[in-house]
Amino acid sequence: MGQSDRRAEGAGPFTTRLTWHPPDGGTAVWESRPARRRGLISVHRPGDAAPRNAVADDTALARLRRLNAIAATAFVIGGALFATGAAVAQFGSGDATTSTSVYFAGGLFFNTGGYVSLLQVVNAPRHVPGGEGALVTRRWRWWSYEPARADWLSAFVLLAGTLVFAVDLLDSFLRGLTAHQVNRLVWAPDVIGCVLFLISGHLAMVEICHGRPCVRQRDLGWWIVAVNQLGSVLFMVSALAAYTRPATGSLVNADIADWGTLTGALCFLVGGILQYGERP
Repeated sequence: MGQSDRRAEGAGPFTTRLTWHPPDGGTAVWESRPARRRGLISVHRPGDAAPRNAVADDTALARLRRLNAIAATAFVIGGALFATGAAVAQFGSGDATTSTSVYFAGGLFFNTGGYVSLLQVVNAPRHVPGGEGALVTRRWRWWSYEPARADWLSAFVLLAGTLVFAVDLLDSFLRGLTAHQVNRLVWAPDVIGCVLFLISGHLAMVEICHGRPCVRQRDLGWWIVAVNQLGSVLFMVSALAAYTRPATGSLVNADIADWGTLTGALCFLVGGILQYGERP
């Protein structure tokens, strides 16, 4: 069948689902996230009680499992360390340098998780149009530039957010700063990083919901995206509460800042645990 027989869904320039009819009958469905995370295309043939899955080759599946495990572990450890740093700051079991050091270690794991998430997109099996559809494994790459893809853009923005957070965390070690310097060097990168996390989460939701608001209770991928997006919202709440008032040199609300970071980090930890199940 030709391209005119294929139905594309998504939002704006992003195509996140394709539906078509194979020559031998039935319906085939390619969805962006299941294809790149699990190596699957759904094929429903006449007489089948349930859809069957056209699966990528063994090389692709092994690659997907390995990258998924690394990314999930990085976010679990990063989330746990951020939660620990917030607990240290909130409950006073260590000085400022202690909590900053724990945050910085957690940030390194978030950097790792962000980059491996991008590698998952770059090296995912690709859909080949025609027939009943197929997923083809390409050569390994460490980088690509594909801004017309919602999954690539989401992962790239996530990585950018983790790198901006790294600037914030490094500047947090500086001492003797004025309120204006703290807001410029620490608070501003924190807010920018949170905005990038929110944009990344929105793009991930666009990908999984195909451009429309949705709740998919039986979809593990949806829960991962939703939990991580909640974590991004809580991080933003924490960042806004951490603004230093120039007149007094105090935070807008230190308790909200610490609890926002703690609960947001736990969301990313839970998202990482759930991600272990989203594999081929």
